[in-house]
Amino acid sequence: MLKRELINTRRFRNARCVGNYYGLCPSESTTGEKRRLGAITKHGNPRLRRMMVELAWRIVHFQPEYVALQRWGPVLANKSYGAATRKKAIVAVARRLAVDLWRIAIGRKTAQELGLRLRVQE
Repeated sequence: MLKRELINTRRFRNARCVGNYYGLCPSESTTGEKRRLGAITKHGNPRLRRMMVELAWRIVHFQPEYVALQRWGPVLANKSYGAATRKKAIVAVARRLAVDLWRIAIGRKTAQELGLRLRVQE
């Protein structure tokens, strides 16, 4: 489904464009010297956004060595954090996963460099 929705991964110039396409980037409110990041914009593809969040939860459970989980893994594993905090953390992991999958697709990184184990299909 990911390949069908993206069609061509090379059309994105950088990681920011990937995050925007998925709708997983925070909104921003800037006034003078103050810069405040808010909720995600949701201006991207809703099917891809939902799929990436579900995929991020699967990564948490089945691929604990993934590099994005070094920062957010403790928040997601600990039930004492509130639901809002855990939702923010999983969206952050989903955005990072989307960018990392793009990097793998264009050949900039390998799955092994990111701590992902690929299952070889027979």
